[in-house]
Amino acid sequence: MGLLDFLFGKGKSGGSKKGLKRANVAKRFELGGRTGQGSMSKVFRAYDRELGRNVCLKLLDKVKTKKFEERFVGLKKPSEGEICEALKHDNIVRTYEFGVTTDGEPYLVMEWVEGLGLNYLIETRAPQLAGNRINFLSQLCNALQYMHDSKWLHRDLCPRNVMVDKEGTLKLIDFGLTVPYTPAFCVSGNRTGTPDILAPEIIKRKATDHRVDLFALGVTAYEVFTGQLPWERSPSSEETFRRRLNTAPREAKDLNPQVDERLSSILLKSISREPADRYPSANAFKDALARLEKQDY
Repeated sequence: MGLLDFLFGKGKSGGSKKGLKRANVAKRFELGGRTGQGSMSKVFRAYDRELGRNVCLKLLDKVKTKKFEERFVGLKKPSEGEICEALKHDNIVRTYEFGVTTDGEPYLVMEWVEGLGLNYLIETRAPQLAGNRINFLSQLCNALQYMHDSKWLHRDLCPRNVMVDKEGTLKLIDFGLTVPYTPAFCVSGNRTGTPDILAPEIIKRKATDHRVDLFALGVTAYEVFTGQLPWERSPSSEETFRRRLNTAPREAKDLNPQVDERLSSILLKSISREPADRYPSANAFKDALARLEKQDY
């Protein structure tokens, strides 16, 4: 049964799936501004009249979602809603509910995070980063380690998909590309994702494992410390991939003089071309950062 079949409750019997929520967006939600738009979704700040609170409402494009799920024909891929509802961690955005709207769009109702995207903090060199870089990355490691321990691959970890609230708590968001961490979903061929953070083995369409997320974590950490990508930004995805496979990354200490030799080495190891040369887990990367003499980057 496909993702949309699950959402619409159309199994072999053609009956409705028990407990699947349906929502009339116009009646239930008071929409605020649009806070984001991905390749397959629109995201709004909204007041949920049923829950009596501000929420983040995500509406999935049913046509694009169906096209995406066709990549997993024959596999039992859970819906984004099922995945999000299963994730329970302080550093992962909470999902209250998922279902399908009366207009036929899959939807998710999530907690509203009053804060800013990590990408915005990096791009604006926000004061909130000063002295908190290792703290933020440690929280991100906690979220990613939890996902891997729970047998999920995020597959799109990047600064755009990380929020930091006003209290300094980090929240990992957007699980639209997340898949189960099982052999069936780690076979070669799936090159979906953000080009800037794709691991070399994904680019080469090789079999994957949790280390593709660890590579993305390393690229994200590199951006947090330097404000730039390890490789010069390219005008096209193909050029990005070519540089990733054939050019050595820039040393972080050459882009930010406050980055010492040890930290620069940690960052290079985290984005090693060969998966076996990277840190074996998010916890191992976090531990390497924790052993740094300087903690107030």
